[in-house]
Order: sequence, then C-alpha cells, then structure tokens
Amino acid sequence: MVRAAKRTAALESRAASQACGLVLVGGGVEENGSRNKLLTMFPDEGPLRRELYPRHLEFLAAGASYRERLFMAGNRTGKTEAGAYEMALHLTGKYPAWWTGKRFEKAVQAWACGTTNGTTRDIVQEKLLGPEGAHGTGMIPAGLIAKVSNKQGLPNAADTIAVKHVSGHRSHVSFKSYESGRKAFEGAAVHVIWLDEESPLDVYIECLYRTATTGGILYTTFTPLAGMSDVVKGFTEPENPEESRKVKHVTQCDWSQVPHLDEAAKAQLLASTPPYQRDARTKGIPQLGAGAIYSMPESEIVVPFFPIPANWRRSYGLDVGWNRTAVVWGAEDPDSKTCYLYHEYYRAQAEPVIHAHAIKAVGDWISGVVDPACLGSSQTDGRNLMEMYTSQGLHLQPAANAVESGLYEVWDALSTGRLRVMSTLGNWISEFRKYHRDEKGRVVKKDDHLMDATRYWWVSGRDWLKDPPRDPNEALLERLRQGGGEAWGGGRQGGWMK
Repeated sequence: MVRAAKRTAALESRAASQACGLVLVGGGVEENGSRNKLLTMFPDEGPLRRELYPRHLEFLAAGASYRERLFMAGNRTGKTEAGAYEMALHLTGKYPAWWTGKRFEKAVQAWACGTTNGTTRDIVQEKLLGPEGAHGTGMIPAGLIAKVSNKQGLPNAADTIAVKHVSGHRSHVSFKSYESGRKAFEGAAVHVIWLDEESPLDVYIECLYRTATTGGILYTTFTPLAGMSDVVKGFTEPENPEESRKVKHVTQCDWSQVPHLDEAAKAQLLASTPPYQRDARTKGIPQLGAGAIYSMPESEIVVPFFPIPANWRRSYGLDVGWNRTAVVWGAEDPDSKTCYLYHEYYRAQAEPVIHAHAIKAVGDWISGVVDPACLGSSQTDGRNLMEMYTSQGLHLQPAANAVESGLYEVWDALSTGRLRVMSTLGNWISEFRKYHRDEKGRVVKKDDHLMDATRYWWVSGRDWLKDPPRDPNEALLERLRQGGGEAWGGGRQGGWMK
C-alpha cells in the first residue's frame, strides 16, 4: 500500500509539473527579471489559451454574482491555481481586461486556508508567494510584496503577507488551517476567503460570517474525496434550493476539460487509483471511498436516457414512509436480459392516496413490490399500509427483505453490467453517492430510500415484470392480418372479405 501511494504521489507530481504549463506561457517578466505568474495566467493565444479552460472561466466569472462558490474538480485540473490566481487579483487590484468576476476597488483583507499548517505552507502559501528562497515567484508579483510576517513555531511558514494594491494602499492575506479549529476563525471582518481543500462545516460557516459586513466572498477549491459531505451537500443538495441558487454556485471540472494533462500521465495515474476513487479524482464527482456500499465508479453504471421500447416488461420497487416515499421503476431488455432503472418517484410527507396517484400515472397496469414492513398496522386507523395502497388500485406484493444478501445481489448486478441506471434519475444517483457503511460496518440508514426500493425491485420485483398492455387497435389489426374475421362477427377465417 505504501509503495502504491508513493507511486501515485510521484505520478501526480509529474502531472503537476505539466500543469505548470498553465501558468508559464507567454511573457510576464518584471523589471527585476523575475517571472510574473499573474501576467501569464490564461493567455489569449497558444496551446493553453484561455478559451480552452471554460470551467475555470465559469468559476471565476461567477464571483460577480455569487457570494459562495465551489470549484469541485478532479486532481491536477488546476483548481488550486485558479484559486490562487483570483486571490492575487483581489490583493493587487490588477484585474486583466477580460475579467468579468468580482472586483474590489480598494485594498482587501483576506484569508487563504488549508487543511493543516504544514499543507497550508506547502501548497497555499507556495502558490501565492513561491517557495522558500524564491519569494515573488508565486502568483503575487515580487514587486508588489511589501512585507512577509512569519508564523511562530513552523519553519518557513508565513503568517501574513502585505501586498501593494493599485489604490496605493496595502492588502493583507493571512494563512490559516482547519486543524486550528473554528475558534481560530472568529472575530475578524474579511473581504476574501479562499478555502483550499474541503473544510469542516463549522469552519466553513464561521468563515461565511466573517464576510457578512464587508460585501465579501468565500470560495473553496477541492477534489471531493470525502464524498457527499455537509459542505458538498450545501451546494449540490441545499435544504432551501431557491434561496441557495441566489448566493451559491458550483463548478465541476474533469480531466477532459483541461488541455495540460497528457494521456500517458492520465493512464498511469488511473492505474494506481482505486476504482471507487476514480470518478472523484478524474471528474470531481463526490465518492464515499472504501466505505461505499456500491464501490464502483458512477460512470460504469449510469447510461444516457432512452425511451423504453414498448415490448419491454416492467415493474417497480416501493419504499414507503412519512419522511420519504420512494419508487424506482425497472424494465428488462428481452434480448440481452439487461435491466434498466428508468424512472423514479421521490416525495416526502404526503398521504398514500397522493403517492398512489403518482405511481399509477406512470402505468396503472405495472405491478410492484414493497417493503414488507407495510404489512404492519398503520398508526392512524389500524389498517396496514399494504391495504391502504392496494385499495388505491396498486398491484403490490411484499418484497424479500434480507438486507445483506440483497445488497450483494444488487452489487453483483451493477458490477457485471446486468443492471444499469438512466442518467435522468437524479435522486437515485444522489443516494448512490451517499450510500455507505459506518466505521462498524453497519449500513447508514439515511438518504437510502431509493437504494432500498432498488434492492426490493432487483431481488423480488423482477418476478413481477409484466408486459405492457397491447393497444386495442393494434390487436385488432393483428387479428385482421391473420384473417381473424371473428373481430367483425364473420365467424370464420377471412370471413370479413367474403
């Protein structure tokens, strides 16, 4: 494991050196002869020209309209470079002519933050300042560095950099780390906060409040190796979507959307990356890692939407509950026997009659299987939920509910390509990303309703697959083609033509 980790680190280092091409293009030499990265980023022309980085430009431009931003991207895509670039622009006020993002007319107070004091020094500080002994070769031009104050107790670590601003005043950026805890982020009023790598939620919220009185911005750049964490969910699945859309923006970027990574480096990196991390490391898609119940890349099981052919048999799995009722519909390809999850229903806090109406709207002829807990009595009138749903016209059977064996069967079907999921099932995909076990190996019973419905369907629902009803007109035409004169009362083959 150690050897593999070292090999991966070496390959990432190689990829990082290639990514440096992103910032070492064109001119950008100051009067003192030092290279100015700030002037070389996102050039107008060349093999790494600005137009080839649409995701980076989207992220930067969004600062003009959104107070909170997330750049959730694969490894080596240049997300940290983009974060450092924006920070340097705000510190100096030297915005390029093409800039459409957030602008500050005056000098700013800023924070640049990382996971630990060591990684903040080695990554965030170096991106802005340059390595020890070569200050001024980072994103902040050497001629604009007014003063560097050192951090006590950590060699070569800066605490604060004073930067000359175009207004004639000085901006300041202080370096902080999440390991110091939330209290280390209290008290100050800050214009710009950059969180490189994912922060704990309490630190994120504290940072957000630091910008409340300054008209400031908070942006974070990371690869989502922690999966659907609270910070990620705050952007991708907020509790109040309408309010969130006004202030939050998320940009995702994968390897295919940057020109600076060559195919050989990508292939070598992938060879040393566990399958369950590949979507996170290459596409910026949140993955749970080794704790994931279905530890295969999302890209291997999700397929583009296509209309289900009329002759495919169908059924559904139903998981009921007041807090969330979920249904997933599946269909079987009669030739390949591959099954596809093609439709979902996902609603909270509604009566069975409401759910039943929505389920029948997909096809009132389709049969389904349901959590056998439905056979227990309802808390309202003594009837069990199975009776309540069947009285609404649903064709239901209790599903087998052997959890561990059922999970294995679904995993096996997904792994071998016998079960695929259409890309339009957004809630299913969201639950898939979060479905995991805790540190004791127990299934975490949270946000798993469609996962349960899928297990019911795969284990039991396929026994109730049903052919779609034939159109009466088509049936009549078929009988006529076969000479079925009885449809017209002729009483004998071909009688209608006699």
